[in-house]
Amino acid sequence: MDDAAAYKESPAAVIVVGAGLSGLTAARDLHRRGIEVIVLEAADRIGGRALAETTALGSRLDLGGQWIGHGHHRITALAGELGATRYPMHTGTLPQVIDRGRRLPVASPSVLPAGAALAGLGVLSLTGTPDRWNDSTLDAWLRRLPGRTSRRLLEVIASISWTADLDRFSVHAAARMVRRQGGLRTMLSTRGGAQDSLLVEGAGTLTDRLAAELGPRVRTGQPVTSIARDEHGVTVRTGSGTLSGTFRAAKTIVTVPPPVAARIEHHPPLPAGRAALERNTYMGSVYKAIAVYERPFWREREREQGRAEFLVLDSPGRAVFDTTAPDGPGHLCTLVAGPEARALDRLDPEGRRHALLAPLVPHLGPGVLEPAGWHEKAWHLDEHVGGGYVVLPEPGTTEGITPLPHAPLGNVHWAGSETADEHPGYLEGAIASGLRAAREVADALPRSGPGSRSRPRTPSAS
Repeated sequence: MDDAAAYKESPAAVIVVGAGLSGLTAARDLHRRGIEVIVLEAADRIGGRALAETTALGSRLDLGGQWIGHGHHRITALAGELGATRYPMHTGTLPQVIDRGRRLPVASPSVLPAGAALAGLGVLSLTGTPDRWNDSTLDAWLRRLPGRTSRRLLEVIASISWTADLDRFSVHAAARMVRRQGGLRTMLSTRGGAQDSLLVEGAGTLTDRLAAELGPRVRTGQPVTSIARDEHGVTVRTGSGTLSGTFRAAKTIVTVPPPVAARIEHHPPLPAGRAALERNTYMGSVYKAIAVYERPFWREREREQGRAEFLVLDSPGRAVFDTTAPDGPGHLCTLVAGPEARALDRLDPEGRRHALLAPLVPHLGPGVLEPAGWHEKAWHLDEHVGGGYVVLPEPGTTEGITPLPHAPLGNVHWAGSETADEHPGYLEGAIASGLRAAREVADALPRSGPGSRSRPRTPSAS
């Protein structure tokens, strides 16, 4: 029996759009409540902004979201339930700053103004920003600061934190996001902060195992093109031509971020507020690479050189982290964001690898140029994700500032990490939003008997 025939015989009460962590969490929760569900994913893989790969040395790594923040209890519980092993980051107190090939002391006069500016942004996040700051971009704000090094340090920190083009990101949005993401200290910290720990098997393994539990209910290669809603339910169409499909259900949960969801036509049209949210937001630009080594040889030099955790101000500006699992091969993770991430697209893989690793030789030794494996992902080139890590608002608008609104529109419900009231934009937020949307839908579906839910009228899939 082919998939289409199977779904005709087992119609879904709920259709989930998007097989990322949020969508799969919602689908599993509904399934466990005894509610039939189908997950429609546009890409040919599941995971959304999570993506785990196996290296040539047998270790697992994440090319997408990977960190578990301090106090992120939902993803910690899910990882334990699914048999994943958590481990703390191998980190120091602060990352080392590299500028023009040299390490700068954190207390350097050229670095201190950056700390004062960050403190000012932290104050704004607590006290609120005047309306005029919504039209003022971070790029313009940084240009007012004294000192090339301090400006460049803040530019790299801001780019890596939000993956935004700084001339396209307002001070108001930055301050609001700092507040929602737990403050600057939490955002920028490893141990005890947002980058507290990792999973040996990779965070992407969680989405793999969630999808495995749902089995044939998850369908990839099914881009949703339209959603028609009426008083009895929704009609969801996918693809085009001979690859198109039509599904009928009582409810749908849209979990893809608004800039990507903007590709979906709605009948009747979306109300003005939701349309503005999809129109006035964009996904950030981010490139991630992980170099894999037989062993984390740089740790043998730590007493002399410090840990392998850097903010590199030289172009491309980047952050480097030691994400090696206990007893595993060495993993060096590099993040580049904003325009500098897109600039790397012009190079081939070997050129990118050399550009990112060669400047580390004076600090980690020549062995850094000889990885056993090189894994990379430019998320802004992923047509189905659109970028990362989070949804960003255009300057002068406020629709995209987290948490995004998620009040149901008739039989259409909304999820996705950015809609979470706690930890929006993180893996933790994705799980929270999926559970919240599943609960909304389950509560709204009429009961047809003890422990069951009624089926939608004229359910079908073709």
